[in-house]
Amino acid sequence: MNISDQLSYSTIRIECKTNAGYFSTGTGFFFNFCCENNTCRPAIVTNKHVIKDATECNLIFTLADSSGNPIDEKHWIANIIGLQSAWKLHPDPDIDLCVMPIANIINHLNANGIRPFYIGLDISLIPSEKQKAELQAIEDIIMVGYPDGIWDKINNKPIFRKGITATHPNKNYNGKKEFLIDAACFNGSSGSPIFIYNEIGYLTGNTFNLGQKRLLFMGVLRAGHLHSIKGDICIADQALKPVSLSYIPNNLGIVIKSENLLYFEEMFRKELNL
Repeated sequence: MNISDQLSYSTIRIECKTNAGYFSTGTGFFFNFCCENNTCRPAIVTNKHVIKDATECNLIFTLADSSGNPIDEKHWIANIIGLQSAWKLHPDPDIDLCVMPIANIINHLNANGIRPFYIGLDISLIPSEKQKAELQAIEDIIMVGYPDGIWDKINNKPIFRKGITATHPNKNYNGKKEFLIDAACFNGSSGSPIFIYNEIGYLTGNTFNLGQKRLLFMGVLRAGHLHSIKGDICIADQALKPVSLSYIPNNLGIVIKSENLLYFEEMFRKELNL
């Protein structure tokens, strides 16, 4: 399976419901923490605001056959209730990340003859200091998720979008461990993993590494910049003229750097006494 196909199995659609009956969708992705000795702690990562105020959510898993191969047309929906207690939040209020361990869910499914298929990211994809030092101000990126809730519901597949870095990915944008991307970012894309993915080569300094592939997990989309369009709504025979404000994306997304996930790696290691 090639890299882009693998990435199509790295995300999961999150459908949330609040007590007030409101529904929303967001993007989560699979991440394997504490990987050693052929074991790991699997989890789903998303933004805190994706699950904020939600009381339950549906997670849509692709199923596998008896040989462990994905069956794209077959899915299983896990309904998670008591949602707030299921997620572990990053303690920094300015870091919009949370994780939900899913080992118990996976074990329960397997015990009932249900085999979910997914491909998890891990810390080996987070750029090292050497890799970060080699990054250019402008890098090609891809984003994987469910913009405006759009997805291939028959095959349970996410949407891929391309863009570039809009600020230097090795700099902290406005003093936070974040950077900007120039890509179409819409509601539902929150929680999308952002990658630098080069298929035919990439630059390091003035050297082009022809034929060499590169995949770096750069971070998690948390928000997109909007600008307003103001227009007057005229009401006949009345002096009052209410103003209508519409907001449209300006295609600049804010990405939380992937290194912020290392907090959860350390947290799980302490829990497991590793």
